[in-house]
Amino acid sequence: MNAKELRGKSADELNKELDALLRAHFALRMQVATQQSNKTADLSKIRRDIARVKTVMREKV
Repeated sequence: MNAKELRGKSADELNKELDALLRAHFALRMQVATQQSNKTADLSKIRRDIARVKTVMREKV
């Protein structure tokens, strides 16, 4: 996901995207904590995506 794609979305779509990313981040964090997953690199990718969505949301205000 890149910023150009996000800028084309409405505020409601961005809120849904942010909610989905936060849920995915929580689920992955729990999997890593309970040693069910070794995908620690995905945590940083999701955090960056969350930051991108929040940045675009802030630009639209």
